[in-house]
Amino acid sequence: MMARKHLLVALIAAALTSTLLGGTAVPAAASEVKVIVNGIPITDYDITKRAAFLKLQKKKGNLNQEARDELTTEALKRQELKRLNLLVSDGEVNDAYARFATNNKMSLDQLNTILDKSGVTSTHFKEFIRIQMSWGRALSTRNKSQGGVRVSEQEAVQRMLKDGGKKPVSTEYKLQQVIFVVPANNRGILAKRRAEANALRARFNGCENTREIAKGTLDVTVLDLGKFVEQELPPEWSKQVISTPVGQATTTLDTGKGVEFLGVCASRQVSDDRVARMVFSQEDAAATGDGKKDATAEAVDKKYIEELRSKAKIVNE
Repeated sequence: MMARKHLLVALIAAALTSTLLGGTAVPAAASEVKVIVNGIPITDYDITKRAAFLKLQKKKGNLNQEARDELTTEALKRQELKRLNLLVSDGEVNDAYARFATNNKMSLDQLNTILDKSGVTSTHFKEFIRIQMSWGRALSTRNKSQGGVRVSEQEAVQRMLKDGGKKPVSTEYKLQQVIFVVPANNRGILAKRRAEANALRARFNGCENTREIAKGTLDVTVLDLGKFVEQELPPEWSKQVISTPVGQATTTLDTGKGVEFLGVCASRQVSDDRVARMVFSQEDAAATGDGKKDATAEAVDKKYIEELRSKAKIVNE
């Protein structure tokens, strides 16, 4: 939540100032290494682009130093996100970038031109978007691992008694995952693999026949994922799974593994103690969507970054 909020603030600030930009491009700086974060270099050209982005947001002060600090933190985040396999895909980043252009009544060409002329570049902006989006997932994972908003079995029982002994009901889904593998060093075939995935998805008519209809297609993995209660669904798949009828497949999604879709094999209504705890916990999390929750997220973020810094080897040239 906090990371998405920061992204929104940054994007709005950029949108408000974009029409004030001049027509002279900022020259590229020489690629001289200024910071090394766990062996990953940050060049003065990187810093120049981030300083231009900060200027676009009307930030004041020593923008070069702030840019250096931001990029150092982002390098730590990127390394942690790679370790957790939580970096969002190129497709998700491009979609967010396109939405930003549309929401601000610009074409992609216009947005690209504005960013290039300001010295930010579309590539730098997209990578900023990627880290912001991905870090929200890392914070969510961190919150869950440290407890987050969790209702005990005893609390769940007490709530059910107050409600006349009724247990909340949720939907349980049996899912199958189909992955059209795209190697990390060959992302150029992503469009081709996406077309193949959509062709197979169009023929999908239930989980029993998936492997049969996938025969003859290279580098396709079919995994039976088992059962998931609605509250357990991964956020990137949740809405799609819920809206997909049994026996059909979700739309495709570009991921770090390649192009994927999920088949909804079966669904049923379930009501037990485990479901009660998840439903009540989710309700509590929604109920605390105020300043206190933001403060908690800020604290988790700050502590997380401090831990990464304490373990990192950072060399300032």
